Amino acid sequence: MKKDMLLLAIETSCDETAAAVVRNGREVLSNVISSQIDLHKLYGGVVPEIASRKHIEKINQVIEEALETAQMELKDLDAIGVTYGPGLVGALLVGVAEAKAISYAAGKPLVGVHHIEGHISANYIENKDLEPPFLCLIVSGGHTHLVLVKEYGEYQIIGKTRDDAAGEAFDKVARAIGLGYPGGPKIDKLSKEGNKNAIAFPRANIEGSPYDFSFSGLKSAVLNHINYCEMKNIDINKADIAASFQEAVIDVLVTRTILSAKDQGMKKVAIAGGVAANSSLRQAMMQACEKEGLQFYYPSPIFCTDNAAMIGAAAYYEYQKGIRHGLDLNAIPNLKLGER
Repeated sequence: MKKDMLLLAIETSCDETAAAVVRNGREVLSNVISSQIDLHKLYGGVVPEIASRKHIEKINQVIEEALETAQMELKDLDAIGVTYGPGLVGALLVGVAEAKAISYAAGKPLVGVHHIEGHISANYIENKDLEPPFLCLIVSGGHTHLVLVKEYGEYQIIGKTRDDAAGEAFDKVARAIGLGYPGGPKIDKLSKEGNKNAIAFPRANIEGSPYDFSFSGLKSAVLNHINYCEMKNIDINKADIAASFQEAVIDVLVTRTILSAKDQGMKKVAIAGGVAANSSLRQAMMQACEKEGLQFYYPSPIFCTDNAAMIGAAAYYEYQKGIRHGLDLNAIPNLKLGER
């Protein structure tokens, strides 16, 4: 009888200190997240130095809670998984150093995980039937990628943003209309009170690159609209701006995803990343996939934002492929998907 595989996973790429215990890559026994949102809200965004210090304060507590919740001890584990890039270098180093220390002290193999691979793998946790190949749209504060998942751990980026990531655009527009940080959830909430067709914001098309994205022009259009209203003493309807901006982003994300899925012959589509928690995006993608006869997969919101369960899922499949890292594993802030 095949033995279950238990992984302790650690995630500290940005402003969440997270640890999880995952069984066989798909069953989450614990998923503990210590968020720093309230702290960084004061500054309108993540301050890297503060994030690193807070990770150092919290990481031992978070790991202890993850093990306790899963009713596990280090001796029960088969391996340690950790995010080693991309992300904020100081934040990543805290998690990598912790994982290496545990690996050495407990005598357990170490598996470094790409953060974006973690987001993609979040889909495996609740969708037990999902297996490659499939197309995945990753939308977060730092990334907007269309990725062909050819096999576990085997990826091809076929589309990406040329400038701002979708989540970054959400944050900047939210700041411009006075909603504060984090922008994504606040715009999602306010947009429900507005008219998504009130303002005709642009959708960028990149000649010769039908799967790529660009959001800087859209962001500028929002700022120009606000400036125009202020100069002409026209009331600024924040809900209409939020709804119209969000509609423009979602329209582009859904259209590009469906186009690439059809062109690549993919029958399964998944979404991942923090912006994948957006209720309007999920609904629009679900409707578009249904219309085109595609199967649609998405994680629960808790697995969309940064968490360690997704890192555990990715680490499991890396481990099964024979991937191991030594104690010389280092943080790589600009790690490319598919690099080792």
